[in-house]
Amino acid sequence: MTRPSVDFRTHPERYRHWHLRIEPPLAYLVMDVDEQGGLHDGYELKLNSYDLGVDIELYDATQRLRFEHPEVGAVVITSALDRVFCAGANIKMLGQAGHGFKVNFCKFTNETRSAIEDASANSGQRYLAAINGNAAGGGYELALACDHLLLIDDGSSSVAMPEVPLLAVLPGTGGLTRLTDKRKVRRDRADVLCTLEEGVKGRRAVEWGLVDEVVTPSGFDGGVKERALEAAERSDRPLEAIAVELAPLTREVTDELVSYPHLRAQVNRALGVASITLQGPVENPPSDGDGAALLGSRFWPLALARELDDVLLQLRFNEPEVGLLVVRTFLAEQGAHWVVREIVLYWKRTLKRLDLSSRSLFALVEPGSCFVGFLSELVFGADRSYMFEDRRDGEGSPDPSLWLSALNFGPLPMANGLSRLATRFWGHPQALEAARDLVGRGLGAPEAEQAGLVTFALDEIDWEEELRIAIEERASFSPDALSAMEANLRFVGPETMETKIFGRLSAWQNWVFARPNASGAEGALRRYGTGIRPTYDRERA
Repeated sequence: MTRPSVDFRTHPERYRHWHLRIEPPLAYLVMDVDEQGGLHDGYELKLNSYDLGVDIELYDATQRLRFEHPEVGAVVITSALDRVFCAGANIKMLGQAGHGFKVNFCKFTNETRSAIEDASANSGQRYLAAINGNAAGGGYELALACDHLLLIDDGSSSVAMPEVPLLAVLPGTGGLTRLTDKRKVRRDRADVLCTLEEGVKGRRAVEWGLVDEVVTPSGFDGGVKERALEAAERSDRPLEAIAVELAPLTREVTDELVSYPHLRAQVNRALGVASITLQGPVENPPSDGDGAALLGSRFWPLALARELDDVLLQLRFNEPEVGLLVVRTFLAEQGAHWVVREIVLYWKRTLKRLDLSSRSLFALVEPGSCFVGFLSELVFGADRSYMFEDRRDGEGSPDPSLWLSALNFGPLPMANGLSRLATRFWGHPQALEAARDLVGRGLGAPEAEQAGLVTFALDEIDWEEELRIAIEERASFSPDALSAMEANLRFVGPETMETKIFGRLSAWQNWVFARPNASGAEGALRRYGTGIRPTYDRERA
């Protein structure tokens, strides 16, 4: 398969694989994959198997449900096919795809499933899986992202994770972790499940904790609706509120520039660097949450989050050789309103996507910067940060400053459950408490460096040369070694289900996908469906 060029912008009117039906207080996401609708040529999406294009639509739908449908308190994910829920990731697609695309594809699907879990936990929008047929591999993992799983008891439908016996890869990438950590399935039973091609069905699936309940075919639709309405009754989402339409993103792409109204990314392919510049607001903010809702997707924090989210995905899939992101900003809290809550949660998810990117990240605090509140998270999440120490002679830009707010101390956690400052000061609680005392003050470079908020403070004499050396040095290192180093350093402290999922994806699945047992000419991914048994190297490393 040639290197893909992927566009993540879509709309329900253009969906090829999902039907979104709104029946307040419920919504139904019905999977009906177009077999001929693959993102690339060379494979058919049979049995509701999915490729990246299918998951792009799912991600778009979950975003729109949060912003455009405040009246929806529960979402049902089900299938339009008879006796098939979802067969998981399309094997022919995986067999043809390059290694990097496979890993990024798995990362995106897990980010989407984590977003579903975030909606259930924080947005008052609970998800239910109506498994009306066989759910295998990534299809079962999609169900596992939901709060409540109902399996039709028709004598044949099952849940399965057959990747080990069939494909020689890690089951569901994040599926094993969701089984043991989220659903508390005993590991011996999980071991059995992952070696059964046919999966587990009926009462045993309930007994083992693989689903929450089984329902007869005659009572399935009614049972699903009953459970969904019960979940919606527990929601705090407003039934009558101003919906926020997610208008189409405005984006222009040239050979070396990706630009949006509030953000631009300059790509230097020779050096392997993308310079991302975020622009501060040019209008005064609305006085309350209703005012923000009326502005809709034109409201600056929401507009900027969408643009940053999109450019990170563009760079991840379309510029795989760009290994360093340099972030600048140029020249903000009403947490109770549902729109403001959703925007904060969107920033949380977008910043996590940045944390999980296999890219080095440098932040530059320059004259004219607006690293304030949630934008300061870009500094604290960077692998290293540089702050200009004083104003350039003859320039009118204000002295660079860094501002802290309450948003830097909890509402925007990393995958490890800690704020970026708590992660930065892990093991040094006194430094974290000292940073709290700096909230609301504009910090110059010496004070920010003294507080441990930036890595280096550089004066005008050293600024250009030190940055040039640092960027060129970083670009000269092995990207494999850097990805491993950064992933270890970014997530200190406690382990969570999320860090396990993405850590194991980055390490184990990255390794397994590269092995000939899976991806080689005689491996399981290449020989799946041919009737020829794969050939395995039996040595374990």
